[in-house]
Amino acid sequence: MKNIIFLSHAENNPSGGAKVIYRFSEIIDRTKNYSSEVLHIKKKKLSKFKNSLNKKLNFKKNAYSGWQLKEITSVKNFKYDWFYNKIKIKENLQFDSEKDFVILPEIFAHFAEELLIKENIQYAIFVQNGYIIDSTNNDLKLFKAYDNAKFVLSISNDTTKCIKLKFPGLKTRIIKVSYSIDLGKINFKKKKNLITYMSRKLPQHSNLVTSYLKPRLNIKWKLKNLQNLSEKDTYEYLRKSKIFLSFSSLEGLGLPPVEAALAGNYVIGYTGEGGNEYWQNPLFTRINSGEINKFVLKIVEKVNRNTEKMNYKKNHLNKIKKIFSKENELKNINKFLNLI
Repeated sequence: MKNIIFLSHAENNPSGGAKVIYRFSEIIDRTKNYSSEVLHIKKKKLSKFKNSLNKKLNFKKNAYSGWQLKEITSVKNFKYDWFYNKIKIKENLQFDSEKDFVILPEIFAHFAEELLIKENIQYAIFVQNGYIIDSTNNDLKLFKAYDNAKFVLSISNDTTKCIKLKFPGLKTRIIKVSYSIDLGKINFKKKKNLITYMSRKLPQHSNLVTSYLKPRLNIKWKLKNLQNLSEKDTYEYLRKSKIFLSFSSLEGLGLPPVEAALAGNYVIGYTGEGGNEYWQNPLFTRINSGEINKFVLKIVEKVNRNTEKMNYKKNHLNKIKKIFSKENELKNINKFLNLI
């Protein structure tokens, strides 16, 4: 039985990338002839202290950037708990060349040489954000990692374009994968005059938009920041709200705008580039990043036009539902499993 091991960082804050990794690992672990685990890593305390000191004292100006393998350690008792999951956890950095296949996230791709290649461990790289593909400025190490990967997983069309730009020789080894989203049935009669958003990616932009919006917003409408809520609480608010404001910033495939649309919201804001493959009228209104005035006026326009009843056509969801369906997700997972 082949064991598929996903590497992930261990952080306290919500991470869409971790949610995707967990989802894939759970599905694979239920697949015949496969098992799967998630291995969480973090920087050692001493390494954190040294890095902080070097920055303050301006040491090692010419040093390689990115986490170094000698600086990390596996985390034994960690699991993201802001969303429900049933993953299996791997608690060490030891691998079996006979049965293990490792999937590195793009942020740790440069670990491949020391961690896997030297030990003859097969691996792939999972790129969820093509804009952070330079996990280190050590190009020799980075290119060797990608050149020796059995394949490279890409979360979106935009991410695939980024991979091809950086690594032109990998065109035939890129596999597009997808993530499923199912928020259940949406009761449009229970919708409230509520506008939701998440401020984490671009707090300055979200602060400006909401500040300028409040004086022009009908008193019947409320604003709610969903920052750092659990998945359950986030979904509850999205099911109630009518409009979601997107502040995505250079992302492979921002999940909140899709989740909001599938929960019955009109989405206004930034595509984050990765969202371009699903960002279509009338469910999505595109605002170029930094167009604060236009952003506010579009929200006011949508609110004034639909104060009493949001004319949300359920048939507009069909394309989005298909892209983010369980069937599509499973088909793409099986595609790369057949290559292992």
